[in-house]
Amino acid sequence: MTERQVKHATFNLERTYETSTDRLFAAWADPAARARWFAGPDSQHELDFRVGGREVNYGRTDGKVLTFESVYRDIVPGQRIVYSSTLSADETVSTVSVTTVEFIPVDNGTRLLLTEQAAYLDGLEQPSWREHGTSAWLDALGAELRDQSSA
Repeated sequence: MTERQVKHATFNLERTYETSTDRLFAAWADPAARARWFAGPDSQHELDFRVGGREVNYGRTDGKVLTFESVYRDIVPGQRIVYSSTLSADETVSTVSVTTVEFIPVDNGTRLLLTEQAAYLDGLEQPSWREHGTSAWLDALGAELRDQSSA
């Protein structure tokens, strides 16, 4: 019998973007914009951005299908998004998480605060990997906003 384990972890990430809260929130809510900064170039992405709606991102690594699936639990336009997610490789779930994203107006734009609380199952993913990946897509969001400003 395989020994099962659960590791719990929480991380917080913060970014300030030189854009309005409405524009930052729209980059999260618009399916085309979200796919550009969130999904990889070889990924398949679906977004139904509403309370109870789903977001699914499919990709491949090491011959396995990776599925990141979220359900939006709370959306306050321009202020807050809360969603629960699973990450699976083929049919094996590696993490279950709850993420809160807060949008706070500041003098030079919008501060985004992201808090993720997760259960990492059976050593299939590590908290540091998830934090690094989430940080990278927040950086990609910043690039998306800059690209759209210059367009």
